[in-house]
Amino acid sequence: MANRLMITLAVLLALIGASRATDFEVGGDAGWVVPPAGQAGTYNEWASKNRFLLGDSVHFKYKKDSVMVVTEEEYDKCASTHPIFFSNNGDTEVRLDHPGLFYFISGVTGHCERGQKMAIKVIGPDAPPPAPSTPPPSPPHPSGAAPAVAFAGALVAVAAMLLPVILRDV
Repeated sequence: MANRLMITLAVLLALIGASRATDFEVGGDAGWVVPPAGQAGTYNEWASKNRFLLGDSVHFKYKKDSVMVVTEEEYDKCASTHPIFFSNNGDTEVRLDHPGLFYFISGVTGHCERGQKMAIKVIGPDAPPPAPSTPPPSPPHPSGAAPAVAFAGALVAVAAMLLPVILRDV
């Protein structure tokens, strides 16, 4: 009985930990394409609205194109002869495996110059949380408990629902 309970708790904790990583779809439904004329900053605007954490991934979907991870200098030039990473399979996922800046460009001639490029900043575990522009007043939680307490309560509820299933076979 104790072994099953420990296994169940370990699985729950693993699921909670795994749920922290996010897979970002670059370009949304349109995918990794050359932005429309006059919207060369599209990808950097999108990146600035997201918070990329260590362990997250960026997912590129494209046709007849490619994606390269390059240095800052290559990003600024829109050219690379030896990219850090290159893919042209149409469905590329890049794991953000270190904090700092990542630079992405299209490998197709002329696409980067027309705005198909993106720089993102990955936040490491020691980074401070983002400062709110104007913190709104915190409304009281409906149950009167703090959000962390509510989350712990939800975990207890899930465990309580699973316990009869686990104990049924003992």
